[in-house]
Amino acid sequence: MMNVDKAKKRISKRVKRGFKGYPQVSLDYFGDTTEVATEVVITFLSEEGAEPQTQSFSSEKDAREDEAIQSVLLKIIERAEANTVIENPVVHKFPQE
Repeated sequence: MMNVDKAKKRISKRVKRGFKGYPQVSLDYFGDTTEVATEVVITFLSEEGAEPQTQSFSSEKDAREDEAIQSVLLKIIERAEANTVIENPVVHKFPQE
């Protein structure tokens, strides 16, 4: 498994490229507060207007600092051969039940 900083750097590099067409992967973080993301939702779009495929991963700690999760996200991005990677830097609060 690669270390968390390396995985984050590789994801960030792809995010900085901006929109380069499809396939597109987006990452959204969620948590009980806007400080700690305990869940990440990865959304895959094969083409414009396609049905989005989502997968989510939960972490005991901050998912953005979770080595296993960041490595898996990078693997998914690479396997999907994503041309565009969007990462929402804001942690969304879980809807209150």
